[in-house]
Formats: sequence, structure tokens, C-alpha cells
Amino acid sequence: MKLMDIFGTLKKDMDFIERQLYRSVEGDEELLNETSLHLLKAGGKRLRPIFVLLGGKFGTYDLERLQYVAVPLELIHSASLVHDDVIDDAGTRRGKPTVKAKWDNKIAMYTGDYIYAKALMLATQLPDPEVHRILSKAMVQMSIGEMEQIRDFFNTGQSVRHYLLRIRRKTALLIAISCQLGAVASGADARASSLLYRYGYNIGMAFQIRDDLLDLCGTEKSIGKPPGSDMRQGNITLPVIYTLQDPELSGPLLQAIEGIRSADGSEHISEAINIIKSGSGIAQAERLAETFTDKALAALDQLPESKARTHLKEIALFINKRSY
Repeated sequence: MKLMDIFGTLKKDMDFIERQLYRSVEGDEELLNETSLHLLKAGGKRLRPIFVLLGGKFGTYDLERLQYVAVPLELIHSASLVHDDVIDDAGTRRGKPTVKAKWDNKIAMYTGDYIYAKALMLATQLPDPEVHRILSKAMVQMSIGEMEQIRDFFNTGQSVRHYLLRIRRKTALLIAISCQLGAVASGADARASSLLYRYGYNIGMAFQIRDDLLDLCGTEKSIGKPPGSDMRQGNITLPVIYTLQDPELSGPLLQAIEGIRSADGSEHISEAINIIKSGSGIAQAERLAETFTDKALAALDQLPESKARTHLKEIALFINKRSY
């Protein structure tokens, strides 16, 4: 099932948000316009704007107002991807050349900075200081998460707890505040905003674990990049950490990872993936993703019954079983 099939009732509003996304990066510098649009037109799930709009359904829904949260959050996410691709030396994203691959690293870094700035400019259209406090705090945490990921490249001694803290900062927080800020911007009560934050946080954790699983179990066609890209870049993810805890598999996997680090050969990537698939690491990671999904659904159950709540539940179930 495609994500957009889950919430057909939002299509008109999401089309509006998509148009505003393209307009938001327009400026006087032609090259920055081109690079920014290249990234946005590559597509994506647009999960964060969707969560904003659904969160807005728990208050007084006003699309004109919600756009000033939905568009900035997607821009912040997009800017982080441009920077990620430079750090990871990634050639493709969503099956298309990255900004750094089509232009170069310097252009990509300035494109990311430009998109961040455009996001902040747009958010100022909402005078509510609570919105800006939540947004800026999350951006600080995201930056820390990115630095932690760089610091931990090829760190095979990291714990599950350390990994979870990193993905909390890097991924889950932005999804959590997408749900929360939709409610805050629409004037929903504090309890609803808090429950939506809790839902978004847990579904964000599940989303990233699933993303890490897809990197190992997906195909290049389905995930838009070669399988094992995380390990090639030195990113040690949850299934890898679990496999390294297996006394019988840790030695061979450490050898394969060292081969990846020193030779950048597909042979070592395939070897590492086969070792991970032979153990229980993937099943353990799947169980933890399901635990986070269950926590998200438990928070959702405390909100008033509505179409928005039903859509959020369907998205959670989609994320828990997604294959792309």
C-alpha cells in the first residue's frame, strides 16, 4: 500500500503544501533555486507535513496557518538530507543524483544552509513563541545527533542505548514535533499536544529502525540506494549492533566491517549482510520497532476518536510494515 492511499482526504491540502514547498525556496540566486528544487522534486514521503496537518485536526484546523509549520519542517528535514549526503559521500537519493553528486560538496553545503534559512524565515509568519522554542530546540538536538553519528562512524563498540539516543535526536524528534506543532498551531489543548508528541516520538523511533532494516533487507529499486549503504559509510545500525553481541557472529562480522572500512568493496558489504541475516539481529530489531509502534498506538488511543486518529493509526501500521 502506498502512503498517500492511506489518507486520500488530505490530498488537496498536501498538494497545496507541495506547491508552497517549491515557492518557499525561490530567491534571487538562480543556482540555489535550481539545487533546492532538484532536491524537493526528487520526491519523498512528506511524512512531516502530513503529521502537521493531522495534528492540526485536533484543534481549529486552518491550512493557511498550518503551512507555516508544515513547510518549514519539511524544509528542515530536506536540508539535513543535503548535509547527510555530503558527509556520507552519497551519489544517489531516492534513485536520483544527490545535490553533491550533480554539483559538488560546496554547493551542497550552501544549499542545505539556504534551505534551513528559508525554513526559519517562513516559520516567523507564526508569532507564537512556543512554536519557535520547540522548533529551535529540536534543531539543536538534530545537530547534536548528526555530530554523534559522524563521531560513531565504524564504532563497533557502541551500545543499543547509545544508538537509540542518536536516532532520537536525528530522526524521532522532528517527527514528534511535527505532530505536536500541528496541534499547537491549531490551538489544541495541552493534553492532546503532549499525546501527539508521544505518538510522533515513538513512531519516529520505529521509522528509523525500519529504515535501518530496509538498508540491509531492501533492494536498490525499493530503497533508492544500494543495500548496505549505511555500513559502507560507517554507520553502525541496530541490526549490526545486535549481531555484534552474538559470540559466534561477532568475529566474522568485525572482519567484514574492517574490510568495508579499508577496501570499499561490494564483496565485503555482501559478506556482512549475509552474516547479519544468518543471526537474530534483524528479528531483534524488528521486535524493538514493534515495541515503539505499540507505544505510539497506546498514546493515540487516549485521544478523542476521529478520522485524524484513524489516519495516524494507519500510518503507524504502515511504518511498522513498510518495504520502501
